[in-house]
Amino acid sequence: MTKSPELSITHHFKNLPDPRVNRTRFHHLHDVMAIALCAVICGADDWAAIERFGKAKQEWFRTFLALPNGILTHDTFGRIFVALDPEAFKICFLDWVKALTKDLTDEVVAIDGKTLRHTFDTAADKAAIHMVSAWATAQRLCLGQIKTEEKSNEITAIPKLLERLALKGCIVTIDAMGCQKEIARAIREKEADFVLSLKGNQGHFHDEIKDFLNDAIDSQFKDIAHSFIQTVDGDHGRIEVRRVWATEEIGWLHDRDKWPGLRSLIIIESERTIQDKTTYERRLYISSLPADAAKLAHAIRSHWGIENGLHWVLDVAMNQDQNRTRKGNAPDNLAVLHHIALNLLKQDTTAKLGIKNRRLAAGWDNDYLLHILMAGAGN
Repeated sequence: MTKSPELSITHHFKNLPDPRVNRTRFHHLHDVMAIALCAVICGADDWAAIERFGKAKQEWFRTFLALPNGILTHDTFGRIFVALDPEAFKICFLDWVKALTKDLTDEVVAIDGKTLRHTFDTAADKAAIHMVSAWATAQRLCLGQIKTEEKSNEITAIPKLLERLALKGCIVTIDAMGCQKEIARAIREKEADFVLSLKGNQGHFHDEIKDFLNDAIDSQFKDIAHSFIQTVDGDHGRIEVRRVWATEEIGWLHDRDKWPGLRSLIIIESERTIQDKTTYERRLYISSLPADAAKLAHAIRSHWGIENGLHWVLDVAMNQDQNRTRKGNAPDNLAVLHHIALNLLKQDTTAKLGIKNRRLAAGWDNDYLLHILMAGAGN
């Protein structure tokens, strides 16, 4: 081993406030964070597993950590993460992500929420945590996250998340919950563009656009300037045809001036044939981008990368939904650790393995774990 993990990620967390005020500190906070992160990368999902991992790797950790009193007990890990300020932890996370991230121009940044199902605490009358995350779909990076207590609070949480992110030149995509005038304004103030899913929660605004675009399709967009693209996909007996129309003809729309930067309307028609059964679905979107059907279709398809690349991986490969950590700030802080670990694991391009097997490989091979920790060290 010729390099220290200190050169990569851990120095971005050196200013993290230590929550152990006026108490004897037998363990350096830097050591605590490094052990916990390495353990989570390698498959540890609770404090007992993190302690066991630390003890198994103690000789290796001593090559770059002080460890004045050895490896912490699981109770000590738990107490520190219960007390650790999650907002300060997220600020450190953002600082690291900014160093790791390449140019985001034209990057599709998907924003979506996920409930951590087992973080509820009935005895304490505490609801499960709902985490809203921003996902850079091409770079496959979680750019940031913010906690809400309920899914309905995404509307207020999304602007707070946007405030924290550097989004100049990005295309921000959000589902219908985030299709709000103030969210559109917040995106434009970050010098980014938006593509927002439009559904019935927007009432008359939605109904006007739906009627206009349905009529336009029926008339084959006669006298309406537009762009159009069609794609066909099929496998395992399924054929899906997607037709995308986009137009900048919005002069007739009564509330257009209330939506900052609104420029184009989009309708997508999906025709799915499975065996002998064919179904049709139409979905609506609004955007600040020009009416380029191909570019808009790409942004909309990319949005669902947050489900496969982030939410699904956290559930299946990192067991996040099964985690029962509930006390104090620990669930929020453990979620940040999961996001850090996932970002690091996804940066590796040398191993042709899924995330679950990369975690196993890192646990078995110290050199590979060091390689994972060094991701982004050159930034």
